[in-house]
Amino acid sequence: MPVVSARGLVREFGERRAARRVLDGADLDVAPGEIVAVLGRSGSGKSTLLHVVGGLDRPDAGVVEIAGERVTGVSERRLSALRRRHVGFVFQFFHLLPELTGAANVQLAARVRGADPGAAARGRALVTRLGLDPVAESFPHQLSGGEQQRFAIARALVNDPAVVLADEPTGNLDVEAGATVLALLQELAGEGRAVVIVTHEAAAAAIADRVLRLRDGRLEPA
Repeated sequence: MPVVSARGLVREFGERRAARRVLDGADLDVAPGEIVAVLGRSGSGKSTLLHVVGGLDRPDAGVVEIAGERVTGVSERRLSALRRRHVGFVFQFFHLLPELTGAANVQLAARVRGADPGAAARGRALVTRLGLDPVAESFPHQLSGGEQQRFAIARALVNDPAVVLADEPTGNLDVEAGATVLALLQELAGEGRAVVIVTHEAAAAAIADRVLRLRDGRLEPA
């Protein structure tokens, strides 16, 4: 059974003559332990696809299920709980809170209402596992890009999600830091998580089990 199942996704922006359909019947399945890379030109809708699959945005049509739970057509409260339980997001720009240390950014996800009871301990273990103990009390502006992205990945994993959605996760990193992040994503898949990477970089696509291209609003083999 796929961890991610999306059927017939449609998403439009703008109105009437100015409307632009960036998703036009897109389908996507991702199995446990599988890495899928999604390629596409700038503005093709790759990030929109991730946001719709992960419940950050609602499609105009179509159905999404994650870990057997319906994402589309549910209340905001239920959607928020589902994201917290099943989805880990990793972004190009890290989105760490500047006023919190790296470790505190990770623990933030463990403190939200409804978080997994073991999340705080898992967060501490992730910081250690990712080699971040020496910089755990540093603030984001004191960290390298690679360190910031590793903290962001630790934060994404605090609630032990079934799927990790990574939007250009190496886009702001040098080659060495990018390679470290890609190795981490491979480890996550090896643990049975589904991983979806939106990327324009050949190195990121190279770690995928399948590579798809978003063209004219639909996904097709690259």
